[in-house]
Amino acid sequence: MNILVINAGSSSLKYQLIEMPSQTVKCIGLVERIGMEDAIFTHKKEDKKHSEVAPILNHEIGLKKIAKALLDPDLGVITSVDEIKAIGHRVVHGGSRYNGTVLITEKVKFNIKDLFDLAPLHNPAHLMGIEVAETIFTSAKQTAVFDTAFHQTMPKEAYQYAIPTIYLKENKVRAYGFHGSSHKYVSEKAIEYLGKKSSKIITIHLGNGCSMAAIKDGKCIDTSMGFSPTNGLVMGTRAGDIDQSVIFFLMKKFNKSADEVNDLLQKESGMKGLTGYSDLREIEEKAGNGNEECKIALNLASYRIRKFIGAYTAALNGLDAIIFTAGIGENSILMRQMSCKDLEFFGIELDEQKNDIRSNEIREIQKETGKVKILVIPTNEELEIAKETYKLLK
Repeated sequence: MNILVINAGSSSLKYQLIEMPSQTVKCIGLVERIGMEDAIFTHKKEDKKHSEVAPILNHEIGLKKIAKALLDPDLGVITSVDEIKAIGHRVVHGGSRYNGTVLITEKVKFNIKDLFDLAPLHNPAHLMGIEVAETIFTSAKQTAVFDTAFHQTMPKEAYQYAIPTIYLKENKVRAYGFHGSSHKYVSEKAIEYLGKKSSKIITIHLGNGCSMAAIKDGKCIDTSMGFSPTNGLVMGTRAGDIDQSVIFFLMKKFNKSADEVNDLLQKESGMKGLTGYSDLREIEEKAGNGNEECKIALNLASYRIRKFIGAYTAALNGLDAIIFTAGIGENSILMRQMSCKDLEFFGIELDEQKNDIRSNEIREIQKETGKVKILVIPTNEELEIAKETYKLLK
């Protein structure tokens, strides 16, 4: 079964065509800078790669570009769009309605739209991707794989906020958690790798968006993101945890509206707010050249990670492994090193030589004396979405 996995962002479209159940990746691609005259389209098939700069002014044009590439005599992997039997869509927020993958119906689309306010950077783009895909791949089954689904196993003491319970009961105000496909994928890989029936694992997803999860015996019991994907760790442009009084102070002191403060905390804060840069590679380079603001930002971000490691070790009542994943987690030697600093009490001891090794495979980077395994596991959210879609349809 050919499954096209689509991850629609506000200005991007990531995709993979995966044959299931063999898990064979037939092609991958990315549309960047949607809405711009100089958008970038990249398509890869085995050893062939096509890249071009072109005006891609909306998601419909982007998806048509993808369909054309899939059918291309040289770069393509299918001869008709009807060969794609299913499309798995990543959807960031599913609220408390969904704890698993679902077939997309008009009701599901309505519920995704109903959650726009909770994930304003993500859910609108996902719905747009779904509706455009329905017009292009007319015979394919469409499924939604929710970032929040994996975290629905959290106990009430982990997801409920200490505000009047009416807001939970009537408005579903609670912690949901995100990056669920990534946390699920790497935790399952870790459990298989460890070969343990019972396991206590902390997964650390570090990209432009960052989150952590405490996972006991394969089930999430706590996670750093909450009601929306804005709190927890320091991120590329998002502030993470912040005293709510700061919001009211900014509104009152600087006469800012709620929307303006929301934009500030989501788009102008985090590493960008601390340094002026949101790309960690640039921040690490400038810190290495003596930039004090970049040094402070790295210290602040890694300190927050260490705090969550301590809290989740307590919540799990022990720890077998911590896992670094996603773009930064897999590739930043420095961030892994700083995130494991001064954690010997917990049995976490990083081996700097092992940490310097780059690989696309699961690897251990702890010292021989370390009681807790430190694993680097490449995430594959697209494969997890394909697996969930195939499981549902079969």
